[in-house]
Amino acid sequence: MLELRNLSKSYAGRPVLASLSHVFKPGEFVAIMGESGVGKSTLLNLIAGLDVPDTGEVLIDGQAMAGLDDNAATRLRRTRMGFIFQAFHVLPHLTLRQNVALPLLLNHAATGRADAMLDAVGLHGRGADFPSQLSGGEMQRVAIARALVHRPALLLADEPTGNLDPETASAILQLLRTEIKATGAGAIMVTHSTAAAAMADHVMILTRNGLCLTKN
Repeated sequence: MLELRNLSKSYAGRPVLASLSHVFKPGEFVAIMGESGVGKSTLLNLIAGLDVPDTGEVLIDGQAMAGLDDNAATRLRRTRMGFIFQAFHVLPHLTLRQNVALPLLLNHAATGRADAMLDAVGLHGRGADFPSQLSGGEMQRVAIARALVHRPALLLADEPTGNLDPETASAILQLLRTEIKATGAGAIMVTHSTAAAAMADHVMILTRNGLCLTKN
């Protein structure tokens, strides 16, 4: 489903990723851990096509991201991927229901699942609220609902429980696992939390020398 071939990226002359290669199998839930600054978030951005590698390539279902024009890359992200960013990217002028329904609208799909996903992340009855009425943890839950609502084939999550209390984080991680296993999706989660990583099928450590599997 997802293959990284000799992926390298530098910023201002400082190498972040160097000759990184790995194949992620369909349906795998992989947690990636590592020290700050080793390129975990950069790796997610490269996989999503939101950043461009200096060398190497990212292939999704055998298709090189670099071979897609902007419109094709946007369509692939919109239909096949779900994203949970550290910065949430919840749109302030839309209600919570509208924020969560956005991927469905962009894919010309029915939007009824938006309320069900808000319920699933513990925001029942909050669909008409606006992001300004939410705490940071609640906004993170909206971002998670939006990432899952269209049942993506590949979920990319950057510290998805970073702003959540332990009890809510556990429930959200269980929801992530249930959703991706129900649809056979692949998921890559960057996290510093060992509790979050324990929910994954595999845990990998990203270092300057590449990815190392630590748990089967």
